[in-house]
Amino acid sequence: MQVKLEKQYTIATSPEAAWLVLRDVRVLASCMPGAEITEQVDSTHYKGHVKVKVGPAVAAFGGEIEILAFDEVIKSVRMMGKGADKGGSSASMDLTASIRPSSTAGQCLLLGSSDVIVNGKFAQFGGRMMTSVSDMILGQFADNFAVKASEFYAQTNPDLAHAAGANTAPKKSKAQTELNAFSILWGLIKGFFSGLVGSKK
Repeated sequence: MQVKLEKQYTIATSPEAAWLVLRDVRVLASCMPGAEITEQVDSTHYKGHVKVKVGPAVAAFGGEIEILAFDEVIKSVRMMGKGADKGGSSASMDLTASIRPSSTAGQCLLLGSSDVIVNGKFAQFGGRMMTSVSDMILGQFADNFAVKASEFYAQTNPDLAHAAGANTAPKKSKAQTELNAFSILWGLIKGFFSGLVGSKK
């Protein structure tokens, strides 16, 4: 099953600070709840895993990331990720992400375009539900990205950050560093009932 995603998030920091997050694969991966880079194979290939926790139960996906394109000038990265779990499910994602200036001072835009292909038990959820789940996961990612970008901004512009009150920004909680499986479940429920309503029209 294939899902196409086009997303745009407003990040409350400078394009330069946001780019520092986007260009660093390890930092970028840490923004994805439950994800971690475990090995750098070479300059463009990495290995890692993603963990999903629901109470005492843990599901782990091992995978690889390849940097396909990297442009400092336009602040854009294209990467390919693929992974699988022990249950036979697999997924791949071709992602292009970029940073753009915002018309509002002190903000920038994080843009993402991706093609996601899912096989195995997760493909049984269908496109509508997978899109809803993806929205949940990417929402958590964008929140963490904004926190990291603000931290970089505060480090590189301490005087400006203090004047803007950036030092009062809330720090990332433990819950944000793990994939929120309950949000995913809620996304599945919403997708299920949306499908029922749509089928009755």
